[in-house]
Amino acid sequence: MIVTPADFISGIAPNPTATGAPLVLVLQASRVLVHADNGEPAPSSLAWTTFEPRAERHCLGRLGERNCWLLLAPPDATAPAGLIWQGMRTLFGVWPTALLAVLTRALEVAEWSRSHRYCGVCGSPTTDLPGERARHCPGCGHSAYPRLSPAVMVLVRRGDQVLLARGARFKAPIFSALAGFVEAGESLEDTLHREVREEVGIEVSDLEYFGSQSWPFPHSLMVAFRAQYA
Repeated sequence: MIVTPADFISGIAPNPTATGAPLVLVLQASRVLVHADNGEPAPSSLAWTTFEPRAERHCLGRLGERNCWLLLAPPDATAPAGLIWQGMRTLFGVWPTALLAVLTRALEVAEWSRSHRYCGVCGSPTTDLPGERARHCPGCGHSAYPRLSPAVMVLVRRGDQVLLARGARFKAPIFSALAGFVEAGESLEDTLHREVREEVGIEVSDLEYFGSQSWPFPHSLMVAFRAQYA
């Protein structure tokens, strides 16, 4: 699981008492700038000097003694020599969990910023709302905060067996626990029962909460349960 580290403090402005070098993640769409040879993040100093003049920037918070920044590179920006743009899925097992947690936050903030440049109510251009992570419409007064789309995942047990399923769109023989998005008006439990019925046609009981994590594809919150075959 991607767990937010204990020494990460979320924030929209840099902490002036941080003594470490800033952590700067450069994103272009949903890809992050990394070293071509080992997948490590691009050096913060290089990222800042290369992209900051043209990039939209967001403070993400503080990791230990390091202020964390997101730079959104323009669509036409090219990667400097020795660096490449890489999707997050390729970095599982490469980056430490703490860094993946910051990248998860960066990806969701980037998606929110990209998709809320104009008001969803009246279509006017939006501006940053001072003191909050929100886009505000000066035309109608509507404010848009980062969106989350909750989804439920469940591992169904029967004795010493577990139920896994394979999506029809998967080319490789990949199996996983059952999962699906929460629909309007549903509780997490409602979603779990509905998804299990829809996907495999069975009933479950003894729901047990397991954990949750952010899943930035593009802005999900995965909530995991265990359940028993009924």
